[in-house]
Amino acid sequence: MNEINWQLKSFDELTNLEVYKLLKARSEVFVVEQNCVYLDTDGKDIASYHLCGWIGDELAAYVRILPAGLAFEEVSIGRVLTHPSFRSKGMGKLLMKEAIAQTEAIYGKVPVRIGAQLYLEKFYTALGFRQVSDQYLEDDIPHIEMLLSK
Repeated sequence: MNEINWQLKSFDELTNLEVYKLLKARSEVFVVEQNCVYLDTDGKDIASYHLCGWIGDELAAYVRILPAGLAFEEVSIGRVLTHPSFRSKGMGKLLMKEAIAQTEAIYGKVPVRIGAQLYLEKFYTALGFRQVSDQYLEDDIPHIEMLLSK
């Protein structure tokens, strides 16, 4: 795998092309691939940080980092995706480790809550998260809330 260029930016720092590419990737994964009709642009992007993993000019991986009180009481990591053309290469684990490190750099050693798709429970558990809610449906996909305590 080629070297990943990680970039963390506030919404205002993103270029028009970067916003287009990240919204396109989110639509490809969360709307088309997961066959889930929902409004991805939920009003939370403007107050969030955006971590993009670029390989050349291709967006290989992405998360948004949300301040406490926006999605959950705690700081949160969401919209976690690895572009389909970069999967099965360990990119997701690299992405989450970078997201956790960047979250800590921004907010300090604070708890981080995520809404995880149920099938990814073991993936997130291996990164230090623990389940803190019952299973629930979000857009007809089973989810659980998980917490990374510092």
